[in-house]
Amino acid sequence: MSLRQLLLRLPGYFGASAPPRRLWWSPSLDTIFSVVSWRGQSSRSPAHWNQVVSEAEKIVGYPTSFMSLRCLLSDELSNIAMQVRKLVGTQHPLLTTASQRSLAEITELIHTALLVHRGIVNLNELQSTDGPLKDMQFGNKIAILSGDFLLANACNGLALLQNTKVVELLASALMDLVQGVYHENSTSAKENRITDDIGISTWKEQTFLSHGALLAKSCQAAMELAKHDAEVQDMAFQYGKHMAMSHKINSDLQPFIKEKTSDSLTFNLNSAPVVLHQEFLGRDLWIKQIGEAQEKGRLDYAKLRETIKAGKGVTSAIDLCRYHGNKALEALESFPPSEARTALENIVFAVTRFS
Repeated sequence: MSLRQLLLRLPGYFGASAPPRRLWWSPSLDTIFSVVSWRGQSSRSPAHWNQVVSEAEKIVGYPTSFMSLRCLLSDELSNIAMQVRKLVGTQHPLLTTASQRSLAEITELIHTALLVHRGIVNLNELQSTDGPLKDMQFGNKIAILSGDFLLANACNGLALLQNTKVVELLASALMDLVQGVYHENSTSAKENRITDDIGISTWKEQTFLSHGALLAKSCQAAMELAKHDAEVQDMAFQYGKHMAMSHKINSDLQPFIKEKTSDSLTFNLNSAPVVLHQEFLGRDLWIKQIGEAQEKGRLDYAKLRETIKAGKGVTSAIDLCRYHGNKALEALESFPPSEARTALENIVFAVTRFS
């Protein structure tokens, strides 16, 4: 799932030149329930995630991967890029659009840099099967340098946008990411360690920092570049926030809902289904279940997974995923139908669809 793909569709959906529409109604409970019911039926329409992405790419106009060598090495595209640079400092509308594409690429650069940095191996936990120590050390150095290089390019691109509010938004998103990842690393559970005693509300706060802030604030920044008012910017922020939360919960659910799951497949003990399971079960019983699933000091994930699936954590996580999906759709409801809106909605449907 490309962050850039989402950001590029938002300006096209809201319209870079059209005046922003304002909310003029507050939905009643009956309205909300009817909308939820309609969404439950529509969520079955996208057959596959790849189909949704493919349809969205047609609206964007090109594949979502910024690492396409064909695009990077194309003489025609390079020539166009050089000509567009000459417009810097002018008021030509084309320049505004090229700033929005740059923002999308900057967001993906930051996201990719974070993933690269997360790939750093803890050398203190190396096992003989992981590889020679020198090779692992070299790999860590490459990961650090590569991630820093991507971040440096992202910062340079932000400066070229020449919009202080956008720079502030993306800088605060990066700060949120660092804070969220630091918390994850400080509380991450080893195989033989029991998870922290946190509720789902605390889990949401931590997850927003590490997974939702970048997309939410990038969506808001896209509306700022399109010169929409604060109300429309907030709608974009809400869409990005709840879309990211729904996507993260969907990812956490995969080890518990896949039809064919390897017995050796591990899962995060601080993931949404596990946190909800612990919340329903109570701390004492949860500690007991952890103990029963341990063999020779190692956690039997297959046994623990079946125990969690027998409780309420998985079904509650599915409901929570759909809740955030519905909140993301609510951010789009006040705007007229369009291909871009349909693409944004289909992304939510694909994430919240469970067989």
